[in-house]
Amino acid sequence: MKRLTYADFKKHFTIALCLFTGLLHIGQFTFFPMESVKFFTWHVMLGLTLTFLYKPFRPSERPAWRALDALLIALCLLTGFSVIFNYDAYVLMMQSNQQPLYFHVIGIIVTLLALEAGRRALGLALPVIAVITIVYAMAGGDLPGILGHRGYRLSRVAETIFSDQGIFGTPVAVSASNIYLFLLFAGLLGVSGADKIFQDIAIALTGKKRGGPAKMAVVASCLFGSISGSAVANVMSTGAFTIPLMKRQGYPRRFAGAVEAVASTGGQLMPPVMGAAAFILSDITGIAYGAFCLAALLPALMYYTTLFKMVDLESVKHGLSGLPQQDLPDLKKTLRRSFKLFFPLAVLLVFLLVIKATPMNSVIFAGAALIVCGFLSREDRLSPAKTLKGFEDAGRNLPQVISACACSGIVTGMFALTGLGLKFSNFLIQVGATNVLLSLVLAMLICVILGMGLPAVAAYIICATAIAPALIKVGVPVLPAHLFLFYFSCISAITPPVAVASYAASGIADENAFKIGMTAVKLGIAGFVLPFTFALNPDYLHAGFDPLTLFTWVSAFVVCYSAAIAIQGFTEQRISAVERLFYCAVIFTAIQSSFVVSALGWVLFAALYFGIPFLRKHRKTRGNT
Repeated sequence: MKRLTYADFKKHFTIALCLFTGLLHIGQFTFFPMESVKFFTWHVMLGLTLTFLYKPFRPSERPAWRALDALLIALCLLTGFSVIFNYDAYVLMMQSNQQPLYFHVIGIIVTLLALEAGRRALGLALPVIAVITIVYAMAGGDLPGILGHRGYRLSRVAETIFSDQGIFGTPVAVSASNIYLFLLFAGLLGVSGADKIFQDIAIALTGKKRGGPAKMAVVASCLFGSISGSAVANVMSTGAFTIPLMKRQGYPRRFAGAVEAVASTGGQLMPPVMGAAAFILSDITGIAYGAFCLAALLPALMYYTTLFKMVDLESVKHGLSGLPQQDLPDLKKTLRRSFKLFFPLAVLLVFLLVIKATPMNSVIFAGAALIVCGFLSREDRLSPAKTLKGFEDAGRNLPQVISACACSGIVTGMFALTGLGLKFSNFLIQVGATNVLLSLVLAMLICVILGMGLPAVAAYIICATAIAPALIKVGVPVLPAHLFLFYFSCISAITPPVAVASYAASGIADENAFKIGMTAVKLGIAGFVLPFTFALNPDYLHAGFDPLTLFTWVSAFVVCYSAAIAIQGFTEQRISAVERLFYCAVIFTAIQSSFVVSALGWVLFAALYFGIPFLRKHRKTRGNT
């Protein structure tokens, strides 16, 4: 009989824990509901345990490091079960604001576990910010001026962190309720061959056109990213194929890497999943997730339309053609294979937008449809082993989310305790009282700086706590204010010097990450301009079957084409500097909320895009005769 090694035990225990985590979350919203805070405790306990399993202290198998990880896992289970088995006492204690010493110790241990999990899964940036806020809460009584407050003892700090204002607050609540189930859905999609099918659809649709490989990267990353909701995961999955193909077709290495980084980052902005921060945005604003997805659709399409057109014009610059016919997959065959993926996605959208079910129930039904379709599929059948692998992939992706949410919960808890968020918000209100644009610029800078060192979910949570109230008070509506912060929290993935999506693409493209980041900023310019557009003109978030929607959508695509042409300096040939200025004028006029002004932009665009080439052609024809 084979001797069970430590590695074998760890592997089997981890898989069993991933399966249990998935079943627990499904059961919570179907057959076995439990009290919310008790469920959040299970979520945190399982998430932190998986973090220490997937992210060991050292890669080395030395017994000392194993013992340290085992101790941390034991503490996760001890603290979690302490709340679960003493839930009534915990609730009573929270209601009376009187924590016994036992719960103080448990609260301190959970705080340290969350900080260490954050360090392992995310790096130092977010845990350091969390520690600074804890120190501020304890030492703020000695600070002068506006930063000073009454100061709080360690026991009060631990009590706040170990409550629904801290670790069990909104970030973890949304992670437990929404995010994990979508991670599970994405994991099941992955083992169903979604990446390969989306890739084949993209190649079949765009591969033959000029600049086909780059356009394929945009379409494939949009399709896959709208489900995965992770920029880096998108780069590593689709980029492994698209970047080498772009390089072989003649695109510069930095351009190939930048296209994939920008397209992958846009996946966090494209409904229906949009990344973890989108669920938190929906919860904070109280806007139904389905309604939020509809509102976010046009800006996301503008982002990808601008990128797609810029890629098209780049192929004109370099004279690049598409792929030969023999290298293209059969579209009909690919679409038949894709039924098992698109039917579950249709189920998800119907439940979200038509039936208006909760995101949790919608994704559970979509996951069930995916499993059934996968078992019925003749090709790439979804076997029990693959299904288990989908649960395992969800568990592997959970540590980054739970660590970000737990550490963010510490930060927001300290903001609430000390009033720091309100003070920061009041400062922005004073600065932008007479200038909304200035407030938006300051908010953008803070979001981008935070996003350079934090995952999008953590950057958004902190900004939503500290900045969103200020933007709302200076006149920006609730949804545009939060979506503004959401966009800049996500777009930081391509913003140098710390651009995680660009770094991921640089390894595949074999190019300097900073060069890719700078090119990505140019290609992703829509992601930097769009937030200002819908913050100042909320019509771009309007979705309905009415003239306003039609008017806004026409204006949106006129703006997208004009922006791409103005930046690239090409249509079917190089254009003059004066023409580029006129295209900038189109952007400025078409983006206005006034129908008359916007229609003038449409007319100017038609004259530039269709009229000038016609006159050139006519003049050339007359010259030849």
